[in-house]
Amino acid sequence: MAGTRQAKRPASKRQLRVGEEMRHALADLLTRETFRDPDLAGVSVTVTEVSMSPDLKNASAFVTPLGGENAAAVVAALNRCSTYIRTLLARAVPLRNTPRITFKSDDSFEQASRIDSLLRQVAAEQGSDDIDRD
Repeated sequence: MAGTRQAKRPASKRQLRVGEEMRHALADLLTRETFRDPDLAGVSVTVTEVSMSPDLKNASAFVTPLGGENAAAVVAALNRCSTYIRTLLARAVPLRNTPRITFKSDDSFEQASRIDSLLRQVAAEQGSDDIDRD
């Protein structure tokens, strides 16, 4: 059936559960482990989400460095070290197959900040101070 697309299904409970377990293990590993890559030296990385494929063989880890500085370099360094990280995760998370991990930059904080500034700008233009978040 050429040209037909299937709608993307929402993640199953197992995908969510395994993704959350992987997120915790990955966050713990990134705080404890010392990497030889100079782009990862002394950098604190926050793992915001790990999404799993339906067959649990691939994972996408969304990360952001503390302060958001050099995010592209940190993500590239993590992708270079992904096979080593996968080996460490195999010891930490008991799964039949340890998923291949692809690291991606999480820009949700930047988008939230942009939306918040736009809302503040609209409120200032209208002369009201209804949006007062600190």
